[in-house]
Amino acid sequence: MLRITRLSDYAVAILGQLANSDTAVNTAKELAARTGLPQPAVSKILKNLARSKLVASHRGVQGGYRLARDPSLVSVADVIEAVEGPVALTECGDNSDTSCEFVGHCSVQANWLRINQVVRRALSNVSVEDMILPPRAERLIQLRRTSKSDAASERSVVARRDASQFSDIR
Repeated sequence: MLRITRLSDYAVAILGQLANSDTAVNTAKELAARTGLPQPAVSKILKNLARSKLVASHRGVQGGYRLARDPSLVSVADVIEAVEGPVALTECGDNSDTSCEFVGHCSVQANWLRINQVVRRALSNVSVEDMILPPRAERLIQLRRTSKSDAASERSVVARRDASQFSDIR
C-alpha cells in the first residue's frame, strides 16, 4: 500500500497549526499540546522543517517557531521532502544510479520515473493552506474507478455540456 508516512502527516498538521496561530512564535510544547502529538516527534519535525527553511526558529525566553513562508507557498511535496527526503515511489525513483541493481536494464524504470513525477507534481499542487481550509465539494477531486464505457459516456456528457455553453455565447 502506498502511504504518506506518519511524520509527513504530523509535519503538515504542525504547519497548519503555525499557519492558524494567533501568536508570532509557538514552542514545540505548545504545538504538541494543540495537535495532540508527542512532543519529541514535534521537536524532531520542527528541526527538519527549520533545516529546510519551511519554519524559522527563534531562540531565547520568547523563542519558538513560526512559518518562514506564507502557507500558500509551501507545498505538501516540500513538507515531505523536508521530513523524509525526495519523493520516490520506487528505488529507481530517486534518480540515483546506485539505488537499484537493475538500473540500465530494467524495462519498467522509465514508467516508474514517469509515475513518480506525476505523484510529485500532484503533491506540489497542494499547499499547506489548501490542507487547512475546510473541505468544499467543488475543491475535492473525485477519485473513482470507471470502466472504459463509463469514461467515454462521461466525456460525451462533458462535450455536450461544453458545446451548449458555447452555443449560448453565439
